[in-house]
Amino acid sequence: MSIENHIAQSISIKQQLLNDESFKESIRQTADYCIETLTNNGKVLLCGNGGSAADAQHIAAELSGRFRYDRPPLYAEALHVNSSYMTAVANDYGFDVVYSRMVEACGKPKDILIALSTSGNSENIIKAAKQAKKQAMYVVAMTGKGGGKLAEICDILIQVPSTITAYIQESHIMIGHILCEMIESRIFPKE
Repeated sequence: MSIENHIAQSISIKQQLLNDESFKESIRQTADYCIETLTNNGKVLLCGNGGSAADAQHIAAELSGRFRYDRPPLYAEALHVNSSYMTAVANDYGFDVVYSRMVEACGKPKDILIALSTSGNSENIIKAAKQAKKQAMYVVAMTGKGGGKLAEICDILIQVPSTITAYIQESHIMIGHILCEMIESRIFPKE
């Protein structure tokens, strides 16, 4: 594939998202949930595998650090960043429970789990979402086309109309940036 074709495909997917009212409403609802949670001393927890883990960590950093301007930190955490925990639990219990055990440990009612999976079918992400629901947390799934098994579990599904991992992840980080901007500007409006 040429450079031009990749860029054109990426633009095409984003154009579909731009014209999709239900997609935009899902982002607005997610921002509303996050704002409600964060302003009531709740947490935004994020999880994903591979590139989705990197996206989860990126979004958490924008919320807990800063996005566009200086302001107080928000509690957002990517659940994979403790490598000792991850390797111990994966070794002792299996990789499919690395996120659900952490959700069980630190998730509280009305906290939010943002679960990133391009297929929507990653077993450890599904188990984390199910555990979050057991604990009365909100679950937002960021997936590719169709949403996979996560679509049946989540409160809000934000799906990208593609089955190609690279294009889905390019859109996921854009969605993350939109959410960060909405959350930051509404919790900490600039004078």
